Amino acid sequence: MSVVRLSAARVSGSLARWGPTASLIIALAVLWEGLSWILANVARVPLAQSRLPYVHEVLKTFAVYWPVLAKEASVTSVTVAEGFALGAFTGVSLALLMSLSRTAERILMPYATASQMVPILGLAPIIYGIVHDENVARILIAAYVTFFPVALNTLRGLTGTPPQAVELMKTYAASIWQTYWKVRLPAALPALAGGMKIAAPLSVTGAILVELMGAQHGIGVLLLRNLYYGPSHAYMFWATLITGALMGLAGYGLVQVIERIFVPWQPEFRRKGGARP
Repeated sequence: MSVVRLSAARVSGSLARWGPTASLIIALAVLWEGLSWILANVARVPLAQSRLPYVHEVLKTFAVYWPVLAKEASVTSVTVAEGFALGAFTGVSLALLMSLSRTAERILMPYATASQMVPILGLAPIIYGIVHDENVARILIAAYVTFFPVALNTLRGLTGTPPQAVELMKTYAASIWQTYWKVRLPAALPALAGGMKIAAPLSVTGAILVELMGAQHGIGVLLLRNLYYGPSHAYMFWATLITGALMGLAGYGLVQVIERIFVPWQPEFRRKGGARP
């Protein structure tokens, strides 16, 4: 009987957690389908399906061409993962350096901030033209859009460590590295995770932009190819576009799962009463 109650409680909890999201997705799909029908049959907009295609036709395209979409997505995903790892490592390293030295922060932060003023759409062809390698260019752009939010959030976490904890470490004659390892770095993990969640979808966008510059494989190449053929490939274009969006969401979700594993003490990961979910 207790097992049945526990299972019912878990099902109820899952419905409470995912029910609103599922309802929103269904409502958006119905609204999309209705607007598409209105454009095609009431407003009679020319080439209506290339502007807003039927949801069921896009889903049918997914079902037919998912091997192609998965293959191209995997190419993009590998370089995104490499660029994201490089950018996260660079961001954390910069944050550590700036937290150790006020002089380093005053020197580096303006340049790091100024680097984000350059539009990715303008930087991508420049990087691609310099390195002449689509994989390296994708990695560099993904790293470029990753490092700043990671550095900024990690620095905020490192410098926002409770002073009482730092003072306590000093009373125990702890070295600066012991203080960082035992106090500052654990305190900065939630902020680091926040920066990584911001950067994950952006790194996907950056890699796809590079692919639009003339790569041989990847979601961006498939997107450009279907855009070139116009209305005849409208459903495939939208399926590719949605695949790219899902890749960004998957990156965000993966970082969130890692955050739950390594930073489980955050309030949003606890049930009522303080127990972990």
